[in-house]
Amino acid sequence: MRSKMRAPVQRQARVRDRFGAVLTAAMSVLSVEAVIGAIALLVWGQTQERPDDLPYNALGVLFLILMAPFAAAAGAVVAAVLSIGVVMPLLVMTGWFGRRFSGREAWWWVPALAAAGTAPTILAAAVIGDADVLAGLGGWLAVTVALATTALVARRLLLPDRPWLSGGAMFGRVASYGALAVTIAGLLGISLWAGIGYEPPRLGAEGVSGTWSDGKGGTLTLTAGGKATATRVETFELDDSFETVVHKCTGTGTWKYDPGAGPWSQEVAVFVGDCRLDTWRVFGTSEHPKLFVYIGDPDSSDLYVLQRRDQAVPSGPRPEPES
Repeated sequence: MRSKMRAPVQRQARVRDRFGAVLTAAMSVLSVEAVIGAIALLVWGQTQERPDDLPYNALGVLFLILMAPFAAAAGAVVAAVLSIGVVMPLLVMTGWFGRRFSGREAWWWVPALAAAGTAPTILAAAVIGDADVLAGLGGWLAVTVALATTALVARRLLLPDRPWLSGGAMFGRVASYGALAVTIAGLLGISLWAGIGYEPPRLGAEGVSGTWSDGKGGTLTLTAGGKATATRVETFELDDSFETVVHKCTGTGTWKYDPGAGPWSQEVAVFVGDCRLDTWRVFGTSEHPKLFVYIGDPDSSDLYVLQRRDQAVPSGPRPEPES
């Protein structure tokens, strides 16, 4: 009688052990994938045309350091939710589909069902975000690979013909192999960034000369002789309530190009009458150079951009200028 009562208890203990082991493995793999994904996004971002990095003060860096533990805790919660709500159901479904349609639990059902299950969500996100086809396919492939990899690692704990591994042992394996994968991804990212990282074009004074337009009727003409002519060029200042106020600058004056220490530090200083024109900086490409200033607080990342007149396009809504 006692042995009969002990059997259900032992089965329940094994189920709890397997649940904890699968949860630990899935959360560990998702965490490693999140770090590798962040490295990949950082490297990809460095290849995109962008203005100079925004300035970070010591207070901002300290804030990021203080927030790191909370971010890690939030990441653990998200990983647990994804493990229980997505990875484990995927394992159950792949087992059922394998037994139902092929007579056994084949591993390839995991990526097949992961791809099929994520397709509607990624498609909806691409439509809502107005993403192009390649971006949508890339996102779908990345999510499918991440989910399938996590499920395949966790599936190892459920196979009856493999030696039993506890959650702690699987965590140790994922941590060691994950650390190696993160290191390789980091080194690869650094090498790629060194070769393909974006840099603004080196314009020089000759390349700055010409007519620049904001695409909305504002133009800035810089002649080789150092003369500047502004026509309805927008300037920005903060009022007493720290709201951005826009003025239109029209007049003539002078300009000066400073090459700085490199492409990121190029500056074009323009002086036109009483206009409060900020110093322009450079980004874009050699074929499509751009000049920009920050609108209001640089931390907002809101830019006022001038392009070559034959390339200029409207750059979006701006605050209404004062009369």
